[in-house]
Amino acid sequence: MYDRIKGFRDFYPGEMSARRATIDVLEETAREYGFREIGTPALERAELWTDKSGDDIVDELYSFEDRSGRHVTMTPELTPTVARMVVAKQQELSKPIKWVSTRPFWRYEQVQQGRYREFYQTNVDIFGSSEPEADAEILAWAADALTGLGLTGDHFEFRVSHRDILGGVLESYDTEVDTEAAIRAVDKSDKISQAEYHDLLIDAGLTAEQAAEFDDLIAEGDLEAVESFADTERVTAAVENLRNVLAAAEDFGAREYCTISLETARGLDYYTGVVFECFDSAGEVSRSIFGGGRYDDLIEGFGGQPTPAVGVAPGHATLPLLLQRAGVWPDEEVTTDYYVLQVGETRSEAARISRALRDRGHVVETDVAGRSFGAQLDYADSINAETVVIVGEQDLANDEVTIKDMDSGDQTQVPVDEFPGDRERPTFEDLA
Repeated sequence: MYDRIKGFRDFYPGEMSARRATIDVLEETAREYGFREIGTPALERAELWTDKSGDDIVDELYSFEDRSGRHVTMTPELTPTVARMVVAKQQELSKPIKWVSTRPFWRYEQVQQGRYREFYQTNVDIFGSSEPEADAEILAWAADALTGLGLTGDHFEFRVSHRDILGGVLESYDTEVDTEAAIRAVDKSDKISQAEYHDLLIDAGLTAEQAAEFDDLIAEGDLEAVESFADTERVTAAVENLRNVLAAAEDFGAREYCTISLETARGLDYYTGVVFECFDSAGEVSRSIFGGGRYDDLIEGFGGQPTPAVGVAPGHATLPLLLQRAGVWPDEEVTTDYYVLQVGETRSEAARISRALRDRGHVVETDVAGRSFGAQLDYADSINAETVVIVGEQDLANDEVTIKDMDSGDQTQVPVDEFPGDRERPTFEDLA
């Protein structure tokens, strides 16, 4: 026996069915918004990450030297990859660029609830628009995708902020503050005690009094109070942009899910504008479900022309936690429309019926193991077959097949040359 590697998961058919149903909703909603699917490699040059974050990040990567001596890594996130792709064909791509993909990523980190070393995300990004409508469309897609999965505003909320509000407020103090360190402290604030949070703010350069004042100000989430406190062009512009995004979200149908939360900072340093995180409204899922925001400097940082960008990436480890809590996680079971059961030398006719049903888009199984009548019927029950079509030698001698409803156990005979006939989805109810 070989053990599964820690932090990696197996998905058997029932669970995979629920996951596929969830992914299909996210991707179909993205297609309705005009996002185009892309495919990206599992392996990238490690420099995509080490050049931006330093060599210490290697400890978090599944990286190695390949046979050509290149330092490569399994991709830990999508953003640098899509940045590379945009830079490679920046002049050819129509703007705005709207891309979607669902794929796995790999990070060597501590395994915990909702966090694995191999994980899947659906990434949705817009490149080439700095307008508030682009941010609002990302929020609207996320809201439509979640409600399409069966959630309501009672189940989730988007906590929305702007990175320049935090940065501008911090810069307004007359002490020398490490803004990035302070913002990282804000991002951790709901995971640590208030005393630890204040200590991090003090380490970033605020005095104890200023740390308490800053904490109180952003906790209120009052945009007018923030503007009055930090009367700077940076803060005024950020507040105006945030309001404009929320106004557009109102028109796009997503405003009801948005709460202004200036404590929402997002931990990654490349965020530049509006940021948001999705949380379980009931607080039963202890961490952010997913997050996103604007990262206008990223493409230029990878050697491209200045290109505004905004995106979001729901993860398929945390999202199920929310769906399960809300009671809308799809059933973890396989489903089958028809099982074509063979008795005796009836393969040719059974195959004809199977092909005809599959041509109509149905899920159809038939015997490929030479099993008995009873074994086939048990198997049909195990795969949740809705209808069993019994093709037996005696029935065929009478030019008939038997149609059996598996829920009720009722069955009826129909002429073999009339099944499936012109019907798109013939069942016992149609034929009895």
